[in-house]
Amino acid sequence: MIDYERESARFKALGHPVRLQILDLLRRGEACVCHMEIELDKRQAYISQQLMVLRESGLVEARKDGMKVFYSLADGTLNDLLEQILGPIPPGEPVGMIGCPCEVCGAEPIAELIARRKLRGLRPSDQDTL
Repeated sequence: MIDYERESARFKALGHPVRLQILDLLRRGEACVCHMEIELDKRQAYISQQLMVLRESGLVEARKDGMKVFYSLADGTLNDLLEQILGPIPPGEPVGMIGCPCEVCGAEPIAELIARRKLRGLRPSDQDTL
């Protein structure tokens, strides 16, 4: 039997632009909040609020590794839905986040992050210039 309440909550969670951006990042692979801060140019607290909604709706799951929490898509059907909505992931898309200080990505030059943000039409944030 279909749980319409659960499915409705999932679609409601998809109806927010930042949550869609987070899911778009996660369809490339698991990521920690520091990845998302760099890529989305949003504060950690705001991203954590959005991740809570995504977790509660069953779209995202978390894995703790030491002090870091890594997030990933909860199931493959969501990946298919995101491809229908957002299109395929462009070939050659980088796996790590440029400028992310975590051990998964490694610290890359901040100038590369600023150049990437300009190509995407985003303004460099204050944290980008640190």
